[in-house]
Amino acid sequence: MRPPFRFPEDLITLQRAWQQTYAELAQAPAEAGTTVLRRRLITLSGTLCTHPHWATPTAWRTGSVELRRATHTPVSAEREGAA
Repeated sequence: MRPPFRFPEDLITLQRAWQQTYAELAQAPAEAGTTVLRRRLITLSGTLCTHPHWATPTAWRTGSVELRRATHTPVSAEREGAA
């Protein structure tokens, strides 16, 4: 059994904001203006990738999947089941 990962609270908040923005963008109708959502997603992606937590060489490889799992919400789980 692997030890649980511990992530800074601000990193978890960023990942949740990224997931929420991605979900909003996925649900937006094709004719809706999505520029604001796309820009927010790009900004959040950059902030996530450059967070100080990832400063060690192996942190990103070993922790990025665990971060997504740690912030996985029931709403996104329902969508995966429907897909």
